[in-house]
Amino acid sequence: MKLIFTLLSALIYFQQSFSQIKNFDKDGRQITRFSTAGDAIDAHDGEIANFNGVYYLYGTSYDCGFQWGNKGAPFCGFKVYSSKDLNNWTDRGYLFDAKTPIWQSRCDGKTYGCFRPHVIYNKTTKRYVLWINVYDNVIGYRVFTSKTPVGPFIETAEPQLAVNNNMPAAGLNNGDHDTFVDDDGTAYLAYTDWRTKGTIVIEQLSPDYLTGTGKFVKSVTSGETEAPGLFKRNGIYYVVYSDPNCGYCSGTGTSYRTAPSPLGPWSASKKISDNSCGGQPSFVSTIKINSETVYLYGSDLWNNAAKNEALANYYWAPLTFAADGSINPLKCMENYQVPKAVQLSKPADLDNSSVNNSYNIKCLITSGLQISQPFTTTRSGILSKVSVTAFKNNNPDKDLTISIYAADDKNSPIGNALFVKSIAEQNIGWSAKNINLIPNFKVKKGSNYILVLQSEATSGCYGVAFTKKLNVVNKSSMISLDKGKTFKSEEKQALKFESFISKGINQ
Repeated sequence: MKLIFTLLSALIYFQQSFSQIKNFDKDGRQITRFSTAGDAIDAHDGEIANFNGVYYLYGTSYDCGFQWGNKGAPFCGFKVYSSKDLNNWTDRGYLFDAKTPIWQSRCDGKTYGCFRPHVIYNKTTKRYVLWINVYDNVIGYRVFTSKTPVGPFIETAEPQLAVNNNMPAAGLNNGDHDTFVDDDGTAYLAYTDWRTKGTIVIEQLSPDYLTGTGKFVKSVTSGETEAPGLFKRNGIYYVVYSDPNCGYCSGTGTSYRTAPSPLGPWSASKKISDNSCGGQPSFVSTIKINSETVYLYGSDLWNNAAKNEALANYYWAPLTFAADGSINPLKCMENYQVPKAVQLSKPADLDNSSVNNSYNIKCLITSGLQISQPFTTTRSGILSKVSVTAFKNNNPDKDLTISIYAADDKNSPIGNALFVKSIAEQNIGWSAKNINLIPNFKVKKGSNYILVLQSEATSGCYGVAFTKKLNVVNKSSMISLDKGKTFKSEEKQALKFESFISKGINQ
């Protein structure tokens, strides 16, 4: 039976019996996934795990402005999202407080950074165990435990591993890793040995999963590889990895090897993608979907080593296998479905909405260039809330201003603004997030309005999320190149926004 599978990217109000998502739109552009709060999912280079029937997405956050190699950049920490259907993701916050001086000194831009959170559950100790990759100590990792999969996670003693344990601290010793628990409860760490220029090591962990045992196999790969993902299928062990290694590359290969045991012997390499569908492999998770066992492959669609990796997206798809157990090549543009996705009810006061499951993002709001979204009210009452999704890039030197005007039949602003809000640059994240406005003025059914985003920034820019799929909103967004004097329609494209009208007079 052909596996039918989907991954949903946003909070959706829908009527279908199943939902559908693509990793790319019909023009090949990456689609940004959003949480149930309407914010872009900001968890990179991590994994999806399943505990007690709930899916958890773990990853490194970039929203605060972390930039690899920028000595002044802060460390943002590690985030987790939860979902019951792999469709609607709820932001569960940070795994631990990364704002403390010690974590900033370990992981901020003056260091090589901290990455790749992986969580496994130990049935004996009844603790969730978190491994992260760091570069401030000798071994290259720090370990935490928690009573719950969302934390808070508490750091334990530094782990010991067999490889590179006698090298200088704070160097490129060991890198990207994966954790794996076998059927008998034995856990393993697959990790990158940078001292051999990127070979993969697999080491058995102690019964509490907090450190190595010294039982290991070196040189699973021959070098210039990283980012291993270890899993088991039908008695065969697989390790999938980046081939070649290429940090923050928007397109490097994915290869794999097989073995009868995690400690080998490992087979020759086979490649399943030359570009990892536009990114770098991150994980392979073994999960259950509708009673089917799925080996979910993930790659990080990095923002081409740009300053703002908070804009990086994701490619998620189930691996498929030939009769002999070999992994079939990735088919990047295919779509996937899953029946019985959780349906979210429509809020009673929602009036206009462009919310769907297909978003792109772009950064273009600067001095002289404005973006706007026209809308027509469908009821009378109080315009109680308007939300729009925005982010910043490369540190704009001025604030972002959002205004609401009455509009004419050509969707141009009329008169003075009915509502204006200036948002300080430091209060806007590098990852796309909902900005909620509270206009709180009376509106009548059938009236035209326009939401305008502008800035006097002469460096950096502000960006928006937009969709090519118009639904409740049947008006295209507008763009102005002359500081709002004239606006031109962006054909069949709407900003990601919503408007809410509460009960008022003249109903």
